Amino acid sequence: MNLIRYSDARYEAKLAKLAATSSLFDPLIEQRTLDIIRGVERDGDKAVLNYTRQFDGASLRATDLAISAKLLAEAWNATRPKTKRAIRLAKANVASFARQSLRKNWKARNTQGGSVGEKFDPFQRVGVYIPGGTAPLASTTLMTVTLAKAAGCPEIVACTPCDKNGEVNPDLLAALGQAGATEVYRVGGAQAIAALACGTKTIRPVQKIFGPGNAYVVAAKRLLFGRVSIDLLPGPSELFVLADSSANPAFAAADLLAQAEHGSGHERVWLATTSNKLIADVQKEIERQLPTLSRADLIKKALKKNGWLIQVKNISDGIALANRLAPEHCELMLKSPKVAVKQITTAGAIFVGTWTPTVLGDYMAGPSHTLPTGGAGASFPGLTVDMFQRRTSVVEYTKPALARSIETVSTFAGLEGLDAHGRSAEIRLEK
Repeated sequence: MNLIRYSDARYEAKLAKLAATSSLFDPLIEQRTLDIIRGVERDGDKAVLNYTRQFDGASLRATDLAISAKLLAEAWNATRPKTKRAIRLAKANVASFARQSLRKNWKARNTQGGSVGEKFDPFQRVGVYIPGGTAPLASTTLMTVTLAKAAGCPEIVACTPCDKNGEVNPDLLAALGQAGATEVYRVGGAQAIAALACGTKTIRPVQKIFGPGNAYVVAAKRLLFGRVSIDLLPGPSELFVLADSSANPAFAAADLLAQAEHGSGHERVWLATTSNKLIADVQKEIERQLPTLSRADLIKKALKKNGWLIQVKNISDGIALANRLAPEHCELMLKSPKVAVKQITTAGAIFVGTWTPTVLGDYMAGPSHTLPTGGAGASFPGLTVDMFQRRTSVVEYTKPALARSIETVSTFAGLEGLDAHGRSAEIRLEK
């Protein structure tokens, strides 16, 4: 891993470079993604099939794209009992958490006696992207589709990449069926996002797109914002660990390695600590643990590019750095974490204490693991069930309430030179 100390020359400049580095705004990725979107807009299914052949190595026909409910059921029936238990348990936690977060309709009277309020309706057709590739993320199905189901969305369309034989991981299919997907397509990458947003003959367009993905998926979501509603920008995984001398170096190393193993090469992990000894011990633990892991080569690539051990002068500086980086996941391995929990305001999710590894959030704790990355956490929260709900304000006045409001309406209409505005209210009160 790379090393930065607060005593280094140009320490601040090094931190500024760290905060500025993000695959969300890579111009090469953006241009390639734009070309894919334009191809899908122009050629529909034909483009989707060509890109699937180019990027996934699978030669499919348009009729092969949809995965039937029968195949989802067969996948579930073939799933091992241990996996079924894990899916059921995680789904139950996620659904329970989601129900607590649902927005509820409300109504009140304003000072003139008018009825004002809000109603919250589920989006009628939503798209969910489930990453596949080197790590088919069945857990992401539960962290996204379950929320759509809890919100009451009637049409939940899932896209996930296939392998070169056109197959999708059966455990992922089993999770999709259990979570409540109503349509599933074996399409991945930026072409899947473009198909969900623009529509093709096979895949009808959706109102809003959810879910994490690689740098190209995130770029497609960002470029298509406005054409379709987007949840947030959850890209390659990130972890920031803020630790003091009380931290267990083996635990810290294991957590850094876990979030670096996804395989895109754009993952980012940071350990910030006041302890020089902890930095040395974590380095030793990484060297010890890494050779035992099945994805060691992918992890090495990520750590070399975006793995950082940072010695900060004090914990307050570490908190400031966390807010500056706006990490997807933030672990607090501190003897007294309460101040840090309060003062860290840009992390996607905070994991407090020795016994709370990020993997709990990845798989089963309850909150969705779909979180902002690449610094987007400064502006976006993580995925919540109310993002699957559409807000509409509802206003109803009686004649007496309108009469009590007419002076203010007429005043603003005159102020802005919009006499037709004022007249539309005044005409209702003329005798």
